[in-house]
Amino acid sequence: MPPDIPLCGFRWLTGRPCPLCGLTRAVIALAKGHWSEALHWHALSPLAVAMLAGLLWNPPRVARLWMPCAALFGVYGVWRIVF
Repeated sequence: MPPDIPLCGFRWLTGRPCPLCGLTRAVIALAKGHWSEALHWHALSPLAVAMLAGLLWNPPRVARLWMPCAALFGVYGVWRIVF
């Protein structure tokens, strides 16, 4: 059951998902090994997990990838809002 209290202000105001809507559920699904469910919730969830894992192992090298990945999340978010 979804919570009665809206957690995402953007979705509450517009009725459309924001760029990060579903990411928590997707990461939890990935942790359980449910790849198709994770991709259903958020298509970029494997990238988000890889970005977080990269911070733990090699922060300076991964720091260069944050801007392109953030841009990808932005493009995906716009796509989710429009379509």
